[in-house]
Amino acid sequence: MAKVEDCPGFETFGADVKEARKAKNLARKDLAEKVNIDTRYLANIENEGTIPSLPVIIQLVKICGLPMERYFNPEVMREESELRQRVSHKLKLCPEEYLPIIEGAIDGALKMEQTAKQKEDA
Repeated sequence: MAKVEDCPGFETFGADVKEARKAKNLARKDLAEKVNIDTRYLANIENEGTIPSLPVIIQLVKICGLPMERYFNPEVMREESELRQRVSHKLKLCPEEYLPIIEGAIDGALKMEQTAKQKEDA
C-alpha cells in the first residue's frame, strides 16, 4: 500500500477527505459504507497518510466533492496560493443556499479593492 511520501500531489488527500466528510456531516462509518471500505481503513487514509487504490480514490473524490486535479495534476494547483486553494475547496463544500452570501462578500471585497486603486490613481 502506497504512502503519501511515495505519491506527489497526495500530501493533503487524507486531511482533505476528513475535512470534507466533517463538512458534509458524515460520520466516518457512513462514508466508509458509501465507499464500501472498512472504517479503520478510512481512518488510516484520513490520519496515517495511507493512499487507497484508484477505485477508492475516485469514490472518495466524488462523494467528498474533492478536486481531482489537486491529486493527479499538482503542478496546476501549485500555481495558486495555498490560501486560494483552501478557499476554493471550502467553497465547493458550502451548501448552495449560502453561496449568495459568499458572493456578496466577494463582491464587497472586490469593490473595496477597486475603490482603493481609484484613490491611488487620483
